[in-house]
Amino acid sequence: MAEKISNKSVFFNPFSKNNPVVVQVLGICSVLAVTAKLEPAFVMGISVIAVLAFSNVIISLLRNTIPTNIRIIVQLVVVAGLVVIVDQLLKAYAYDVSKQLSVFIGLIITNCILMGRLEAFAMGNKPWPSFLDGIGNGIGYAVILVIVGFFRELLGSGTLFGIQVIPQAFYDAGYVNNGLMILPPMALIVVACIIWVHRSRNKELQED
Repeated sequence: MAEKISNKSVFFNPFSKNNPVVVQVLGICSVLAVTAKLEPAFVMGISVIAVLAFSNVIISLLRNTIPTNIRIIVQLVVVAGLVVIVDQLLKAYAYDVSKQLSVFIGLIITNCILMGRLEAFAMGNKPWPSFLDGIGNGIGYAVILVIVGFFRELLGSGTLFGIQVIPQAFYDAGYVNNGLMILPPMALIVVACIIWVHRSRNKELQED
């Protein structure tokens, strides 16, 4: 039987104490791939929130009718259907961002966070807590994407959401954008810095 915890904890724990990226170290591939610019990072975060929340609800509603031996297949089908919907909506209403995200929207299907929450939470809990769990974990993931995208675009391109924010006077005085920031390895370094700050502020997460 699933452990009974409050809806408040279900929703808020993924923001910090049980963040899927900096604590569970899940979903790292997309963090490396889509955070060179803030806009695609933001859109990817919103997409994962939507897919995770609604897939959690659907699987929770079906949890008592899904045969155990095919539950993973059912979960994949539900997630794949929702990802196709999100992909088509992006192509219809945010085509430029959709092109920037390229195949990574489709790869939401293989995101460890989604399959982990479906298996660990939605399969053993009612729809409303499952919805909160999906929203909470989605936001926890999206926040890290936005933070990484913010620093990578700001320091690597001098822009945010494609808008120049570093004054031209800085460049005239000799400032140069850090080209390394837009390369995937720097995303890993930024995530590592976030994990370091997070662990230093949450002593209970530190290993003895």
